[in-house]
Amino acid sequence: MSKAQATSADSAPSHNQLDTKAQAWSALFSEPMSDLVKRYTSSVFFDKRLWQADIAGSLAHAEMLAAQGIISAEDHASIQRGMAQITSEIESGAFEWKLDLEDVHLNIEARLTQLVGDAGKRLHTGRSRNDQVATDVRLWLRGEIDLIGDLLKELQVSLVDVAEQNVEVILPGFTHLQVAQPVSFGHHMLAYVEMFKRDAERMADVRRRTNVLPLGSAALAGTTYPLDRERVAKTLGMVDANGTPVVCQNSLDAVSDRDFAIEFTAAASLCMVHVSRLSEELIIWMSQNFGFIKIADRFTTGSSIMPQKKNPDVPELARGKTGRVVGHLMGLITLMKGQPLAYNKDNQEDKEPLFDTVDTLKDTLRIFAEMVGGQLNPATGKKEGGITVNAQAMEQAVLKGYATATDLADYLVKKGLPFRDAHETVAHAVKAATTHACDLSELPLTVLQGFHPAIEKDVYECLSLRGSLNARNTLGGTAPAQVRAQLARHRARLA
Repeated sequence: MSKAQATSADSAPSHNQLDTKAQAWSALFSEPMSDLVKRYTSSVFFDKRLWQADIAGSLAHAEMLAAQGIISAEDHASIQRGMAQITSEIESGAFEWKLDLEDVHLNIEARLTQLVGDAGKRLHTGRSRNDQVATDVRLWLRGEIDLIGDLLKELQVSLVDVAEQNVEVILPGFTHLQVAQPVSFGHHMLAYVEMFKRDAERMADVRRRTNVLPLGSAALAGTTYPLDRERVAKTLGMVDANGTPVVCQNSLDAVSDRDFAIEFTAAASLCMVHVSRLSEELIIWMSQNFGFIKIADRFTTGSSIMPQKKNPDVPELARGKTGRVVGHLMGLITLMKGQPLAYNKDNQEDKEPLFDTVDTLKDTLRIFAEMVGGQLNPATGKKEGGITVNAQAMEQAVLKGYATATDLADYLVKKGLPFRDAHETVAHAVKAATTHACDLSELPLTVLQGFHPAIEKDVYECLSLRGSLNARNTLGGTAPAQVRAQLARHRARLA
């Protein structure tokens, strides 16, 4: 096949080079694009972050074109040489991004053509910007998901560290924000480990569907060139667990699909919801009315007017940023809902919300891992700072809410009462304790026996906070023995 035959119609301007002041389609039009439209339609100043993915995809495409005899070995070598120089220029900050060239793809192609001439023009053979951008975003997002997976692991490790240090600390467990039952503070922290574990699993699942190759679908209908799309997929690492290349099977769907971006943003939204729930608890626990924890000063701010204030700005801001990420999810779903097949310019609007979601989630996970678990001191090899727990304040709070009432009901059930009868009996006991302004464990035995004669002296063991905690020694329960078993499971998983 000759070089002339190998030059695709949509990638070869009528002049010798892709002019940096003209679009790739300019020969068709009788007047230049207005400056207003250029600014309105340009994406280069936000999509330039895709440059590494764009170059990686182009190099894999060029290698395949050469292997298939669609371009010459000399052209392939020139493209490699030119891309190496462009990479160096971008990394050094010397590369000039031009608004006139609209996006990352045309900026790189124009510079490549300046550097290597016609070989640069031949690179676009058998592809379109439609499948090119879909590939770039998938490659970029795949890398970001890997980074997010690492950050989720770091946050889980921080939570496990705090849990391990506080297995025996008793916290009031709440329902409806009312004191319900005593729980181990370590057990409470491990609830968030479970949440972030699911988030990591969701991210891995999204990665699998993201890691699929659209390149070679061209504009929408495929191409007449004998491409080896599986080869490109393998070169780019777009393979399944068995190493088999994974390629989009329908060209129309390949160029217009943004499900992977929506799925990622949905997973990110749920992860941020978990961060927000943790934030809410940290904010409440840090308040003077609770005083359960302190957060290291470097994660708090003061007041411009009230010198006594120490504000939990990081958790509050994370709680607010959750709404921002969830808003991006709604935006992406709305973006796609009315689009006919195949590619439409609307899809340019997918990048800013996706980019911001990635940035927000990464920043949030990174700061929470340190805020919760502390910072490693190189001198001691231990983490310092992070959350400081006030065990005494937590235990005093448990005593305010008759948290062992259910334990008394369970005690009576074991003595032979039906649970509903035991429940009613304990309600009377709680009412009496309220009247005397004391805890159930402080009621004299004679008073307790007045509610039911089966109550004996051993009742005080089940009415104690420690006894209540230790009694819940079933799988998934809050007993310290169970918490330590869960800690061992998480340590092994996160190793």
